[in-house]
Amino acid sequence: MRHARVIALAGLAVAVTAVAAYAAQTTVVPIPDNEPVQEQPLEVDLSKTHWGDAEAGATAATTCAACHGADGNPSDPMYPRLAGQSERYIARQLALFASGERHSGLAAVMVPFAQSLTPQQMRDVGAYFARQKSGAGVADDAEITTGPYAGMKFYEVGEKLYRSGDAERGIPACMACHGPSGAGNPGPAYPHVGGQMSEYTARRLEEFRAGVTSERDPALFNIMAKVASKLTDEEIGALSSYLQGLHDRADDVAAAGAAGRQ
Repeated sequence: MRHARVIALAGLAVAVTAVAAYAAQTTVVPIPDNEPVQEQPLEVDLSKTHWGDAEAGATAATTCAACHGADGNPSDPMYPRLAGQSERYIARQLALFASGERHSGLAAVMVPFAQSLTPQQMRDVGAYFARQKSGAGVADDAEITTGPYAGMKFYEVGEKLYRSGDAERGIPACMACHGPSGAGNPGPAYPHVGGQMSEYTARRLEEFRAGVTSERDPALFNIMAKVASKLTDEEIGALSSYLQGLHDRADDVAAAGAAGRQ
């Protein structure tokens, strides 16, 4: 019995040796990981649409509320304020997200939402937010103690650039395109910037300053890139802060009146 056990163990050893020898002569090819799923860019043609329907846009915009607020006034400063923005600007940005031409910042979050809309729905969503009342924040009035703007309040640096520009450096006044109150110009689709979240504005100005875009028609991008390329970090911060607090004076009067009636 003991002799039989020895023979069995010897046979097992021979089998293991044979398997090891075969494995040494065989190249094992690992199974590659699957490639990440890529969203397919869409071709969006807004030229075949008509003016947006705000009521239809209200339905299509329900998914926007989670980040931008139900009325386009977000509570989180990382998301842009859409209330009061022009229909054409919003529709164009949605088209850029859907086509993959705008892919910076939080674009990855926007792509699936934008791609779920038809070109006409993009116009409808734009019409809905254009009807909403834009809010505004508070500008930073801390005094600057060092550098070329020492002695000025932080927002005053932004106010100077917005209203007067800097002729010596070839920086035009921002209000030439965006208007005295930052309401923008819906004709050429210049955006409403008054009251915009400073964090978002600063991020966009930094993207313009980098000067890199995938837009097939970069005309509007290039206008901003040329201006932003001459701004310092401090100026971008000050301009963003000033715009956050910029709104029509009538808003203050209405707010004061409402408070007095309470």
